[in-house]
Amino acid sequence: MLFALRMSLMGLHFMVAGVLGVLLGLCRPFNPDNSRWCARFYALPAMRILGLTLNTESNQVFTNAHPCVVIANHQSNYDLFIFGNIVPRRTVCIGKKSLKWVPLFGQLFWLAGNVLIDRGNPLKARHSLRNTTETLQKKDTSIWVFPEGTRNLGQDLLPFKRGAFQMAIEAGVPIVPVCASTYSRHMKLDRLDSGTVMIRTLAAIPTAHLTQDDLPDLIALCRLQMKTCIEEMDRQLSGA
Repeated sequence: MLFALRMSLMGLHFMVAGVLGVLLGLCRPFNPDNSRWCARFYALPAMRILGLTLNTESNQVFTNAHPCVVIANHQSNYDLFIFGNIVPRRTVCIGKKSLKWVPLFGQLFWLAGNVLIDRGNPLKARHSLRNTTETLQKKDTSIWVFPEGTRNLGQDLLPFKRGAFQMAIEAGVPIVPVCASTYSRHMKLDRLDSGTVMIRTLAAIPTAHLTQDDLPDLIALCRLQMKTCIEEMDRQLSGA
């Protein structure tokens, strides 16, 4: 009963937040700070509706490292509501082109200045990534990427794709890993208290003197740091 009520309220909330986001986008289209405000529209009420408690361990680097490439683990569609609480100023997200067909959310995502990648067309995808690299270099804007490329459903981190790391190296900006605990396998939406989610931001990893030859080692380092962090948070939440 509680689960059904929550899903009904979330459906209503999703539409209301979408309308607010589209209105904001129409008032100041493609402003890179729209993404942060839209994320808050979705995230803040959603956490109350879902009955989730958020424990955030952030650092000043995450707030001030600008521009940068933010990388985060991707568990489920609920990531929008989890990570939306901490999206920093002037940060846009990379998403797949098919998102634009999602009613309200797709239009909001586009008007918020986020980047839509056509993964089925490698030429267009490379062109979009090249433009994104220029954005990092010249427009004081950070990029949020889920380097796994798809949801891992609360299992182990999937292999990381190269795009986010190539952009960071080419633009010479740091990479800031952001990790969420494995909430998708543990939250209980049929209970009043659905559970606790931890988010931890790690130290920025500089790329200023790296080349594309350093790409495999950079990806391996980031993945190892994130995997270790997630496992540590999971142990902390389980009391182990």
